[in-house]
Amino acid sequence: MKELSIIITVYNEEENIKPMIERVTQAMGDFDYELLFVNDGSKDKTLEMLEMYATDKVRIIDFMTNRGQSIAMRAGIENSEGRYLAFLDGDLQNDPDDILPMLNMLKDEDMDVVMGYRKDRKDNAIIRNFPSKIANGLIRKVTKIQLKDGGCSLRVFKREYAEGLDLYGELHRFIPVLTIMQGAKVKQIPVRHHERMFGTSKYGLSRIFKVLPDLLFIYFIKNYRLKPMHFFGKVTFILLTLALLSLLLLLCSPFYVALSFFTLFTLSGVIISLMGIMAEVQMRTYYSHDRNRLYQIKNGTSRS
Repeated sequence: MKELSIIITVYNEEENIKPMIERVTQAMGDFDYELLFVNDGSKDKTLEMLEMYATDKVRIIDFMTNRGQSIAMRAGIENSEGRYLAFLDGDLQNDPDDILPMLNMLKDEDMDVVMGYRKDRKDNAIIRNFPSKIANGLIRKVTKIQLKDGGCSLRVFKREYAEGLDLYGELHRFIPVLTIMQGAKVKQIPVRHHERMFGTSKYGLSRIFKVLPDLLFIYFIKNYRLKPMHFFGKVTFILLTLALLSLLLLLCSPFYVALSFFTLFTLSGVIISLMGIMAEVQMRTYYSHDRNRLYQIKNGTSRS
């Protein structure tokens, strides 16, 4: 078993492959590690570049089609060989020089996970930083977990805590929350952050809207996964109360038509949200029993 697996998920990052491998190689020196790239169905020459530099130390998992960062990270975890796992973004904005200090801190201070936060972030203020601040604020508010930077991908895990992450959909955004929910001892430290030199970002303002439904699910899992009827009982009581108030207002208000539509749309929205939570729970249960259905590997080296 290797001491460390460095997992990098990539999608259309052909220009970053060579400098990324060079930077990691320089940073790690003769340390016992492997570098595992998960090519998430790239449509450019990312796979060709990876194959040019593949060695016993640089391995590739190549998806048949794009499955998203969460599932790509999951594939990396399942096919890695390291005692410890480190994660990097594939855009060279994280600094590989931070990996070994984070690993040493994890070992020396008996932590389960060491997470970086981008103290001096080098991103576009409107397209990247602003949505990130809103998303981080929402996550802190709803989960009551005070994280400085939930979106920084640079993290080092003990293997058992990485394997405990049930990743699919867009849940990679909530890895810090999911980790703390496992009971992990987590430390956050400032890490270096660089401007993107090649390629284009895969994130933008739409991130806020993607966070909201997943945040609702995380709230449910965090607070009610062992007692779901407590949640649905509260919601049912609220709905019945609203229905009763609506009935009373309909009998005495001249605006009963508008009120009817308002009540209908409000209750429908709540019911659809509850149905979404139940669908998420069912999907989570289904995939936990058949993990390989989440992705299909076209080429690559599986974990021995």
